Amino acid sequence: MDLGLKDKVYVVTGATRGLGFAAARELAADGARVLISGRGQEAVDAAVAELDAAGGAGTAHGVVADNADPATAERLIAEATGHFGRLDGVLISVGGPPAGPVATASDEAWRGAFESVFLGALRIARAAAEALGEGGVIGFVLSASVRQPIPGLGISNGLRPGLAMAAKSLADELGPRGIRVLGLLPARIDTDRVRELDALGGDPDGARAQAVATIPLGRYGTAEEFGKVAAFLLSPAASYLTGVMIPVDGGALRTL
Repeated sequence: MDLGLKDKVYVVTGATRGLGFAAARELAADGARVLISGRGQEAVDAAVAELDAAGGAGTAHGVVADNADPATAERLIAEATGHFGRLDGVLISVGGPPAGPVATASDEAWRGAFESVFLGALRIARAAAEALGEGGVIGFVLSASVRQPIPGLGISNGLRPGLAMAAKSLADELGPRGIRVLGLLPARIDTDRVRELDALGGDPDGARAQAVATIPLGRYGTAEEFGKVAAFLLSPAASYLTGVMIPVDGGALRTL
């Protein structure tokens, strides 16, 4: 199936590794052009080189930026439209907040996570909404914690459901303009972040085995599998999907 991605332009934040990079790579491999952001120049440059290898020279353009910076949203949209001449969508991905229980998380940890995970994402979505036309799409990389709490991730459990509801509201607001808004809910995808979480208790193999036992498909997902779902949802092939939260979890969620 042709997803209709050729020469479309997408901004993907947090795309130097993990889920953001996986999504950007699938978009690039299918003919889209991508502006990616990350917090370090070396990592951004390396990711751009890999994306150009996947999609051809000039496929990717990189910007060093932090989602928590209030100036980032307008800067990313301006950079994408200035460099590529158009904008068809954004995928807002950001590293997860610090692990730990709700009861002991400091005010500073909550504020920092709110700025990057919640408010930073909304700023980018608002800026994108101003630039996008009919057929545009805004995607949020959220978490399975939107639907059920994940042990040891108190801050994420607190912020992700609220951001999902904001995305649902935004889908209602932008739908009449032909702009779609949706979220992806990854769970145990085999990334550096998940491996770090598995190691927190001192027995990463045991933690992984325990998690796998709760997944109907019996394994962790791959970043590539997540990236393919993201590319489809952002593409014109998914033109009648909006306001939805799509789990990418091997069946682990027990809610509808």
